[in-house]
Amino acid sequence: MLNEQERQALLQAASASVYRGLDRGQPLPVEPEEYPEKLAKPGACFVTLTISGRLRGCVGSLEAWRPLIQDCAENAFAAAFRDFRFPPVAAQELDLLDYQVSVLSVPAPLYSESEDDLLSQLRPGTDGLVLVKGDHRATFLPSVWESLPEPQEFLRHLKQKAGLAPEGWSGAIKALRYTVESIRRM
Repeated sequence: MLNEQERQALLQAASASVYRGLDRGQPLPVEPEEYPEKLAKPGACFVTLTISGRLRGCVGSLEAWRPLIQDCAENAFAAAFRDFRFPPVAAQELDLLDYQVSVLSVPAPLYSESEDDLLSQLRPGTDGLVLVKGDHRATFLPSVWESLPEPQEFLRHLKQKAGLAPEGWSGAIKALRYTVESIRRM
């Protein structure tokens, strides 16, 4: 768990990175040693941008491979300017953006014999889920349960996102579960 100072530092880094991206075309450079220890250690997060509750960009990391504060700054920039689903954030949108930083736990494998077995292990509203099959990979953050509260629909949409057939199950699909610590600034 992050304390309030650490949570605010992540939100500030996300916001500053988007502002810098608009001004200079690059993410906020961070010096991890200038931040609290938890933020300087490797960590994985997603940064979600919304305007009036509507998605405006979301990019993240599933694995901790760089300092959490750097991951946050880089992902905020990418959510604003490199999410292929949206045009880059424009200057007139800056003051309308709401930020959510979702700090991920280490994903843990879910072992299942069937789709029903996997569905029985899911904790709606709590679990983020990663599906992997060959080169196909996709995730839904726990916040997606708000719009897809039924486990079957959650899984069906995630399979589609991963480029897999929405119906049916393959033993070659690997599933990983994670939780998040969610930090919001609206």
